[in-house]
Amino acid sequence: MPSRRFAPGRHVQGWGALSLALGTVLVSTAAAQAPAPGRAAGAAAPGPVVVRVGAACSGTGGLCRGFRTALTLDAPAAVTLPAATGPVDLALRTPGRLADVTVTDGRGRRIPGRTDPAGTGWTSDAGLPAGGTYTARLALEETGGEGARRRVVRLAVRTPKAPAGERLTVAFGPDGGGARTYGVGQPVTAELSHPVPATDPAARRVVEQGLEVRGEPRAEGAWHWVDADSLHYRPRAYWPARAIVRVRSALEGVRVTEGLYGGRSRPLTFSTGARVEAVTDVAAHELRVHRDGRLLRVIPVTTGKRGFRTRVGTKVVLGKEPVVRMRGDSIGIARGSREFFDLKVRWATRVTWSGEYLHAAPWSLDAQGSADVSHGCTGMSTEAARWFFRTVREGDLVRVVHGYGEPMTPFGNGYGDWNLDWPQWLRGSALGRGTGRAAPGSPLRPVL
Repeated sequence: MPSRRFAPGRHVQGWGALSLALGTVLVSTAAAQAPAPGRAAGAAAPGPVVVRVGAACSGTGGLCRGFRTALTLDAPAAVTLPAATGPVDLALRTPGRLADVTVTDGRGRRIPGRTDPAGTGWTSDAGLPAGGTYTARLALEETGGEGARRRVVRLAVRTPKAPAGERLTVAFGPDGGGARTYGVGQPVTAELSHPVPATDPAARRVVEQGLEVRGEPRAEGAWHWVDADSLHYRPRAYWPARAIVRVRSALEGVRVTEGLYGGRSRPLTFSTGARVEAVTDVAAHELRVHRDGRLLRVIPVTTGKRGFRTRVGTKVVLGKEPVVRMRGDSIGIARGSREFFDLKVRWATRVTWSGEYLHAAPWSLDAQGSADVSHGCTGMSTEAARWFFRTVREGDLVRVVHGYGEPMTPFGNGYGDWNLDWPQWLRGSALGRGTGRAAPGSPLRPVL
């Protein structure tokens, strides 16, 4: 046996081979029923396919040192390997090419992967979870001295169970989920039970590959790491109106880091409603509300005065409160000072966690449409605030333009995700690319 190490994606000279990074492998072949054109019936078949088998190791960039073997496929064969942690890698060295590769799990779901341009190698998009059973079917077009023929190679695969220990689980948001309908600006959130630091990019890639978002209709989107234990997912340019969004984790059994494997997580499904967008023009002192591109209403408003300017940028409705008590000390205004206030406010639509609302402000009617007199909120008449409250839902978009305040931050004070442009958003992904080019209803994130 050659002494040099075998690495995924490289062809081993001197071997007609399939290289495989897996757990337990059972191999069998089946020749095509009809001889290839130019071959007489009963002609001698090409020699047996030889399979090169190795085991993937985390962090090595290749196969485990010291474990490799070759199987001649004259008859079914079996080999037991160490637990696999990297992607499945099949490299064909028998003369010919891979005409088709299909790998499925024990439930019949296809394992995503790709064949190289030469048709001599196939690599899965992600590693196989531990404790699973998989089937690979490879149609080989072989060439020889007497012509070409097709045969099928089948591999029955079992990966060892994950060792006992901690499990990484994922809690998806929005928390309501279920049958609830959200606005087209609602991001998907993922809270991890264990932190995955930026210093471990390989583990972050594993996590991202295991978080699946399906949209009907489709929308190109990507995950963005907010911190070590939370991610947000958003489309490139809002969700389509009246879409269905399904989110799940395929990390169960997947090795994330040394001693940490993915656990079972509850999936999430929600829908989006009409595209509702409210635009506050600070300079014009008016709020314009659109639904599906049609202007519904123009409302005179007042926004934050000097020292309390309303944040500019795109925000997302976080919730609605028919009555909320607002106090100056909640935003740093000392009791007894000239600016202190303590009010019960009606029809309040929240857009930041720190207390920015669009709400009824009957005490400022004279200023609405002409001046900025609030402490940062957007105030309007009681009737208009009640209409706005009943018109919008969580996840709807609220933009503030032509203002003088600080920009809305992307994270930490509500959903400011849309204030990052698409290239900036992708820089927060461990995979560094968007998804969603597949057919409608297919996974937007390539996972198992």
